[in-house]
Amino acid sequence: MAAVPEDAAPAAASPAPTGSTAGSSDNEITVEETSFVHTEPQQDGSAPPVVTTDMEVLHDKVKKQVIKEGQGKVPLKFSTCFVHYRAWVQSSVHKFEDTWQEQHPVEIVIGKEKKQMTGLGIGVGNMRRGERALLHVGWELGYGKEGSFSFPNVPPTADLIYEVELIGFDDAKEGKARSDMTVEERIEAADRRKLEGNDYFKEKKFDEAMQQYEMAVAYMGDDFMFQLFGKYRDMALAVKNPCHLNTAACLIKQKRFDEAIAQCSIVLSEDETNVKALFRRGKAKAELGQTEAAREDFLKAKKHSPEDKEILRELRLLAEQDKVMYQKQKELYKGLFGPRPQPKPKTTNPLLVFWQWLVSLISYLAKVFTRKND
Repeated sequence: MAAVPEDAAPAAASPAPTGSTAGSSDNEITVEETSFVHTEPQQDGSAPPVVTTDMEVLHDKVKKQVIKEGQGKVPLKFSTCFVHYRAWVQSSVHKFEDTWQEQHPVEIVIGKEKKQMTGLGIGVGNMRRGERALLHVGWELGYGKEGSFSFPNVPPTADLIYEVELIGFDDAKEGKARSDMTVEERIEAADRRKLEGNDYFKEKKFDEAMQQYEMAVAYMGDDFMFQLFGKYRDMALAVKNPCHLNTAACLIKQKRFDEAIAQCSIVLSEDETNVKALFRRGKAKAELGQTEAAREDFLKAKKHSPEDKEILRELRLLAEQDKVMYQKQKELYKGLFGPRPQPKPKTTNPLLVFWQWLVSLISYLAKVFTRKND
């Protein structure tokens, strides 16, 4: 079974995905061989990263240092950008916001950002897709003379530091934010991102694919999904769930199994019989050595798709692993305790044997003599 994405039909006509087979393509990428996502920096994020690249002046109060180069063009005015960032007060190095930790990217419409995010908007407007940078923002383009009511640790006239990643952006014709879009527009935008992610997956560009899937999911946040019922909820899930499953497929390819499990669990919270989610979560758990948990997922998937060859194959592999483990444990215990001791053969004393023979002979003669006398 090749790992190939299938182009989806228009979102408005798509039913909500149910328990499809693990080996089929239902708007999701199928994965056979394995041997949300957040492209989080490889650090704990408690302090701003040390960056040695040149300082680029974007504005009198905004400077940028590139941590990781992006690709493509920079967003135009009114583009809807999706970013992750961490924010610190420069003087105290106190971190007051972290969207990676909150697991939700932030939407910024260039030219329409909130006043306290003006400096951040200038920085994002000069970044390329996939770029990660450190922004130094003066207080005038941050929380100003008053400081922040929402973040009490941001005092008045506080210069700020942002570590920012531009996940991607949409060049919206009219500069519409998600909140201004109709349900159909949001689902259509998400579906477009999903298909772009599938194209990247075909090219084995997994990071780029996950960025597109994350942007698609961002159009359908929890607040949006909570308001949907009936066919509109089905339409949204028909795009959202495949994005989580496709993200899990990318993560499995990158051996990021814990994150893959989290993506599958999101789908299963909406559709507990989703075969692909059960199958991929089982694969990730098996790779982490969580054999029993993996077997449980595979058995649940088998219940809804009993003839699926990939599910049966994974169950056979687990059974073979159990046999190998049993043999290893048997050998280990054998080596620890050694072979069972055998009883020692009794040694024969010739003198004792003679005396026993003599006593028996005397006893026999005595019996014969007694019989004759009788």
